[in-house]
Amino acid sequence: MEDPRHRLSTAAMAAFVADGFLRFDALIPEPLNRAALEEMKALAPGKLRRTLHGLGGRAGRLDRGIESQESPESLTPLEACYPAPSALGAVLRFPAVAGIIESLVGANPAFDHDFIHHIPAGAPRGQHLHVDAVLEPAGQAFDIQLFYFPTAVAPGGGGTRFVPGSHLRRARAEGIARYQHVLGEQHYSGPAGTLLVFHQGLWHAGQPNPSAEDRWMYKLRLNPREPQQRLWNTADLAELHNSPRDHSFAYPGSNTVAQRLRRMAPWQRGHEGRYEQMQRAALWRYLTGDLTYDVDFYQTRKRVREGVLEEEQP
Repeated sequence: MEDPRHRLSTAAMAAFVADGFLRFDALIPEPLNRAALEEMKALAPGKLRRTLHGLGGRAGRLDRGIESQESPESLTPLEACYPAPSALGAVLRFPAVAGIIESLVGANPAFDHDFIHHIPAGAPRGQHLHVDAVLEPAGQAFDIQLFYFPTAVAPGGGGTRFVPGSHLRRARAEGIARYQHVLGEQHYSGPAGTLLVFHQGLWHAGQPNPSAEDRWMYKLRLNPREPQQRLWNTADLAELHNSPRDHSFAYPGSNTVAQRLRRMAPWQRGHEGRYEQMQRAALWRYLTGDLTYDVDFYQTRKRVREGVLEEEQP
């Protein structure tokens, strides 16, 4: 049954926990894409000017009217950002987008920052692999980043590079800059109106644009303002949420969250994948509030040794 609030399913949430991202092709209709692109073109110079002003540490402030028009302040509730008739506001409040956001960080998260990436046709330089906005992990809570492409990006057109499954591999923001050609990395290409949603920790980079078309992308980071527990459409949770006994060497289920969390990226094969699997199980515990949840007994085994195993929760 379709969720009237357009929230994600349990299966989609499990995919996000495993891969660190979700992709929604052609989610935004073309008339809104065109309007958003024109607004992005108008706002881009001011956003770049503000960023350079902040990084340069120069004295003085930008004109307050321009500043407030071009970017909301950090910690502004999302519902207050880009009021009508803003096309970007319409994108963020588009029902399917609102449902995705609610599922991951709540119905009205806090605005962290945004930016408009414009890579001209033929631009020869890109970014190194990095993690945005350094955040020392405290527990399992996470921010999300939306990457909205108002125009199509052709294969080989230099779309955003990212490494699926890297979000739980803790790294300093610039500490992964030397890594190139990671096994299993993806280079985004897709139709206009596509939305990528990243966990804050996913490794990614902007790329050169060898195509004959300018490339535009709007990026937004959001902070949760409530516990991120069971915010999605949980109608399929009871069916998929396996018990701690789901063990690949004993009793593996055939259609469970555990099966989804066992699927590793190509660079996570063998025993390396088991460490990732343990991190995924810990994140799923946080999202569900079920402290007994496990995949292949790793977390449970630890708690048995510690003598603090809780009774199994429903």
